[in-house]
Amino acid sequence: MTSNHTDCHYCLQSLCGRKYALREESAYCVTCYDSLFANPCEECKQPIECDSKDLAYKGHHWHEKCFKCAKCSCSLVEKPFAAKDEVLLCTECYSDEYSSKCFHCQRTIMPGSRKMEFKGSSWHESCFVCQYCRQPLGTKPLITKDNENYCVPCFEKQFAHHCYSCKKVITSGGVTYHDQPWHKECFVCAGCKTQLCGQRFISKDDYPYCVDCFSKLYAKKCAACKKPITALGGAKFISFEERQWHGECFNCSKCSVSLVGQGFLTRQDHVLCHECGSA
Repeated sequence: MTSNHTDCHYCLQSLCGRKYALREESAYCVTCYDSLFANPCEECKQPIECDSKDLAYKGHHWHEKCFKCAKCSCSLVEKPFAAKDEVLLCTECYSDEYSSKCFHCQRTIMPGSRKMEFKGSSWHESCFVCQYCRQPLGTKPLITKDNENYCVPCFEKQFAHHCYSCKKVITSGGVTYHDQPWHKECFVCAGCKTQLCGQRFISKDDYPYCVDCFSKLYAKKCAACKKPITALGGAKFISFEERQWHGECFNCSKCSVSLVGQGFLTRQDHVLCHECGSA
């Protein structure tokens, strides 16, 4: 442009008929302006002269011709781009190098698009849907089965078991008893209602009982020690006529020798070995 100013603010040479640049209302000849104020180009390191376009990003400057992808060298002028460690990349190169792959379709999740993350994997928002009804899951509660995601209503409809006791859906865990599913908290002793999950129990008429309740309600009493005979863990017991004994209690009433697997005699309420019974 032609100057109406008289002299260059820096070198004081006349600007008459010469191009100049203004800065803070002061006029400079092109040479002085470039030497004083031109930004160095991030790519070629040369000053960006006042008659060149200065492209800036995060405090860095480029000539228009130097503003390009660091990998494929295509121009980034008026195009979307991404930065990684202060290096500029076109969206295609950035995606190839750094973008996540969608767990569902295996295609790149492009920079700037919404990404859903779940259990260490990433999805396009449009791919993160219920496997059954195909509705977007977004941030809704979901359940995963065989690497597929389901909204809670669809999962319950397709897969969930219903508790044999309360009839409500079992969404996780649970106990199987007599081929029937139970919530852990519903699997309780039929007598005292104590939770039985992880505890020893005894079955009677298709109902589970804790050892104490079963012993009180159903177990026969040992004729010797009078304690209940539960037969837990495969313990042996002896039955004769209307009486029962723990295996370790079935001893001669007189000499206390074990009668398990041996012949014995009875005398009133006593059992005796042959030697004691013949004495």
